[in-house]
Amino acid sequence: METLKMLGKTLVASPARQEEADSDWAIVQRVQQGDVASFDQLILKYRERVFGVIYNMTSNREDAADLTQDAFIKAFQSINRFQGQSSFFTWLYRIAINSTLTHLRKNRLRTFFSLEKVDENDRQSAEVIEALTDTAGAERDTFVRELQERLNEALQKLSIKHRTVVTLFEIDGLSHQEIAEIMKCSVGTVRSRLHYAKQLLQAELQPYIRQ
Repeated sequence: METLKMLGKTLVASPARQEEADSDWAIVQRVQQGDVASFDQLILKYRERVFGVIYNMTSNREDAADLTQDAFIKAFQSINRFQGQSSFFTWLYRIAINSTLTHLRKNRLRTFFSLEKVDENDRQSAEVIEALTDTAGAERDTFVRELQERLNEALQKLSIKHRTVVTLFEIDGLSHQEIAEIMKCSVGTVRSRLHYAKQLLQAELQPYIRQ
């Protein structure tokens, strides 16, 4: 049976990741030395990525925008405590994720797996749809809506921590190690949570998976 590619993919770390981390660290050091305007470079670089992961955790654009802004404010206020032990984006994501988890618990919100960016002209999205179904043409929109509803129902059965791991891995494309650093848990715990989520989602989506 062909399983869901987006639930079982293996990610390869970018060879440029360390270079990116070094570049960010250089900017952080300038900010720490008083060049506060340099922080804008980090905002421009990571704003969309942070917003994307928060949106997929909250399914609410206003909340995601507010939480994204809050994450950067907290990061700026705490910038002198960042010493480069991890990459800046991992540190920033940890701030964003913790704020979002607090928000979700406080407001008892449910998170949703968003498929609103599915576009037939987008190769990656098209491959996901192709892996899920043979449906084409006018029926595709109906299928995507049904699939999103089923995904929503399945993810509501996961704990916030499980949904967070799924969001970071499947939507934002982070590695197991990066997620572990953000969530402050072991890589084994990340793998376990992903495995549990994968089993549940595959069971819930069985009618949509090609044999």
